[in-house]
Amino acid sequence: MTTPYELITKEKLYAIIDTFYQYVEKDNRINHLFPGDFKETARKQKQFLTQFLGGPTLYSDEHGHPMMRARHMHFKIGQLEKEAWLENMTKAIDAHQLESELRQYLLERLTLTAEHMVNQYDE
Repeated sequence: MTTPYELITKEKLYAIIDTFYQYVEKDNRINHLFPGDFKETARKQKQFLTQFLGGPTLYSDEHGHPMMRARHMHFKIGQLEKEAWLENMTKAIDAHQLESELRQYLLERLTLTAEHMVNQYDE
């Protein structure tokens, strides 16, 4: 069975992530959540999404179990941050023109992940 990682290709996935961080760096809604070195953050995101989409276990091999919610718990992530993250990721994906069904699949998976990261709720 072909994985989403294989369908997207490593090159395109990495280009999407690089584009995403170019957008994030300029987005004052969320850029403060990331350390100053976007290259290192992008490197880890490439590892994670490679594994997340069925590619090699790059992230776990270097960092252990992803535990993404726990790793992000010290950041305030509310609806605004979630929506900003998804908006920038959608723009990055669209900039690299994924096939429609693959785009939809990827955005659905990333939306579920973004929802899972939310740790601040309006009362």
